[in-house]
Amino acid sequence: MAERLRNQASAYLRQHADNPVDWWPFGDAAFAEARRRNVPVFISVGYAACHWCHVMAHESFEDAATAQYLNENFVSVKVDREERPDVDAVYMAATQALTGQGGWPMSVFTLPDGRTFYAGTYFPPRQLQGMPSFRQVLEAVSSAWRDRPEEVETSAAQIAAHLASAQAGNRTLVGTLGLATGGAGPLSGEVLEAAVEAVAEQEDPRFGGLGGAPKFPPSPLLRFLLVYGAAGRPASGTAAAVAGRTLETMARSGLYDQLEGGFARYTVDRAWAVPHFEKMLYDNAQLLRLYAHWSRSAPTGDQRRLALQVSADTAAWLARRLLVDGGGFASSLDADTLVDGKRREGATYVWTSEELRTVLAGAGADADAVLSLLDLETGRMEDGGSTLHFGRSLEPAEEQLWQRSRPALLAVRDRRPQPDRDDKVVAGWNGLAVAGLADAALALADAGDPDGKAAGLLDLARRAAGYLLRVHYRDGVLVRVSHAGTASGIEGQLEDYAGAAEGLFALFAATGEEQWYRAAEELVLAAEQRFIADGVLQDSAVRTDQLAAAQGSISAADPMDGPAPSGTALFAGVLVTYAAYSGSSRHRALAEALLAHVQLVAARAPRAGGWAMSVLAQALDGPRELAVTGSDPVLMGRLLRAGRAAGGPAVVVASGPGGETAVPLLRNRPAPDGGALAYLCRGMVCSRPVADPQELAAQFRGTGP
Repeated sequence: MAERLRNQASAYLRQHADNPVDWWPFGDAAFAEARRRNVPVFISVGYAACHWCHVMAHESFEDAATAQYLNENFVSVKVDREERPDVDAVYMAATQALTGQGGWPMSVFTLPDGRTFYAGTYFPPRQLQGMPSFRQVLEAVSSAWRDRPEEVETSAAQIAAHLASAQAGNRTLVGTLGLATGGAGPLSGEVLEAAVEAVAEQEDPRFGGLGGAPKFPPSPLLRFLLVYGAAGRPASGTAAAVAGRTLETMARSGLYDQLEGGFARYTVDRAWAVPHFEKMLYDNAQLLRLYAHWSRSAPTGDQRRLALQVSADTAAWLARRLLVDGGGFASSLDADTLVDGKRREGATYVWTSEELRTVLAGAGADADAVLSLLDLETGRMEDGGSTLHFGRSLEPAEEQLWQRSRPALLAVRDRRPQPDRDDKVVAGWNGLAVAGLADAALALADAGDPDGKAAGLLDLARRAAGYLLRVHYRDGVLVRVSHAGTASGIEGQLEDYAGAAEGLFALFAATGEEQWYRAAEELVLAAEQRFIADGVLQDSAVRTDQLAAAQGSISAADPMDGPAPSGTALFAGVLVTYAAYSGSSRHRALAEALLAHVQLVAARAPRAGGWAMSVLAQALDGPRELAVTGSDPVLMGRLLRAGRAAGGPAVVVASGPGGETAVPLLRNRPAPDGGALAYLCRGMVCSRPVADPQELAAQFRGTGP
């Protein structure tokens, strides 16, 4: 029945191609069919790695009777939230307005014009603990559509008005851009100190991280804490300490794959022991970069080694599990594994103590000693298996014992059934992966790179960047997704343009190869043109009629972070970076205008403003610009290492021979023949150039000339 889904880029849509439900992809044709038949539209939103999406699919969408009722009374639309974040955002807002909560699978009922009149999330096949069955919901919605059309219209109008009001709120937060960009007022860092204090109050004193269960890695916020922690400002010590405790706790927990690397999306418990097992590119791209940054600033040698190990292993996991032909990275690995024809959540990853003993003894390891490292009880799941969860720091000898034991356990686990992969490539997330790989390569190289991994990570970053520009970017437009080397579907969102630019700037900083700078510059300028209309920043350059109707024809970019940074925050960040490289006061002013909302949200909702707060902290520091020019690669390398170590994660770095260059920061920065010089600047105004790494470090500390 669902032939329309068979050749879609989204694995989630393809998973439903054999359902008896007559699915349509989201688009004008589906809503036109609903108008022709005079039936409501049922929109089911999920994603390929979602456990409960699979559950509802098996219980309801694979059921012939349920499918028949849907086909007779609705036009059914299947949406991958990762492919269509614009659709997901609008209908998630409607669902939360109606129910007070949200999640996936999301079940939304709309008029043929796209306006919501009823919504929920997962519905079971039978009535359960006061929750209606899915069939009961369908029958009630169908009855209301048929017998009470005035009530349906009233509900749709009220929900659209509510969403319009929320969009007006976003417009107020972000403000009006364009000619007003110079009038946002001077940036102030006082609110950042209040944000750090608010975060410290939310820290879990027993298990680390923020709040209780479920626990998500607060990646955008951790970026802020690391940037602010290196800034030498009030509360910098608190910020660095909270970030360090959170990063160390996650690295020793069941959230992190202790055998292969890579992080699950979240844990269902407060102790970080039992994950929801899907692994997302956007989480891991951010986290491998965060651990690379922490490896420079962590206070102890053991923590710095742990940070480098986690960063390197997470990068290796990306290459092993998510790399697709051509160099891009796939979106995710599923939470479930198909075992004997049944989907089981986390089946690939969990162990019984008997299984662990058998493998370890067979490998000649001291099984009792290895098992004593693990907290299998806290990591125990309902089926009796356990995650590999330490829940504490390891002593150096314990760490060595675990590293010796990993290969044997991983070899056995690799022979188990493995979770499915969603092969679609998302532009913005790949940009974050490029940035993470580039910064991880630098961190390894600066630490001596004893295993020779840095060059391989830089090559992965180059290949992913090349894939984005070759496959996703055409005729000045960045396409959001590709599959099997072909881009398709909607234009990229603001987060895609800005995320890709973030990665390209990071790759230029790591390599000095100007092609990446030029591509990043082109994306920044394109985003400025495509996502600002009449002074209003938008998340989408093109909006469908249905989504416009659903939110009362008012839209604006949402500046608040989710698990990944918002498009607004990412765009502000690349604008600050671009202004530092180019000297463009106009783009600096635009960035400052986009950061004005931080004053309102930082202390009240710091977890939703982390990336923008990190950009504000960077901007308040200048940002500091490091230009290294010359023809001696060894001395240039030493100066760059010293600058990265002293400058923290927010320093903007450029290197090259000087002379003719596409990068204004490098122009008119001469170096002696056969030598090299480092210029530390703010706003293109530089301190005396130096050729000694120690003198450069002193300039960063404010103690040098």
